[in-house]
Amino acid sequence: MKLAAKLSILAAGLLASQFAFAANCSLTIDSNDAMQFSTDALTVDASCSEVELTLTHSGTLPRNAMGHNWVLATDADAQAAYQDGMQAGIDNEYVKPGDTRVIAYTPVIGGGESTTITFSLDQLEVGGKYTFFCSFPGHFALMKGQFHVTDGG
Repeated sequence: MKLAAKLSILAAGLLASQFAFAANCSLTIDSNDAMQFSTDALTVDASCSEVELTLTHSGTLPRNAMGHNWVLATDADAQAAYQDGMQAGIDNEYVKPGDTRVIAYTPVIGGGESTTITFSLDQLEVGGKYTFFCSFPGHFALMKGQFHVTDGG
C-alpha cells in the first residue's frame, strides 16, 4: 500500500475517533407497565451546555393508570420533591408548581407515547449527587436512578 493511502486511512481513523469521543448530550430512557425505567444510571459530560432527554413509554396502559414522567432533583431533595409532587396531581404532571428542588421534568406520558425536554446543566456540578425518578404516585420506590455529570477527562 502506498504511503498516501496509508496516511489517508490513518487520517480517517483519527477523525472517526474524535467523533466517537464527542460528548453525548442526548439521552433516551424507556419506561413500561411494570413500573421500570430501562436504566438506573444516566451520564452526561459537563461540556454539554444543555441536555436533551427523551422519555418513552413502551407499555400499553394509559397516562392516568400507569403514567410515567422523569424528574431530576438532588439526592437530598428527591424524596420530598416526590412526596409534594404526588399531592400536586396529574394536572400538574405530579410536580409541585414552582418547586425549586426540581431541576428538570417531563410531562406524564402513557403507553406508546414519548416526550422530549431540553434542560441546562448550569445548576449541576461535576460529581454532584442527583436522582432521577418517576413522581406518579407509588412509583418512586422502583422507578429511580442516579444522574451523573462527568468532566469526560
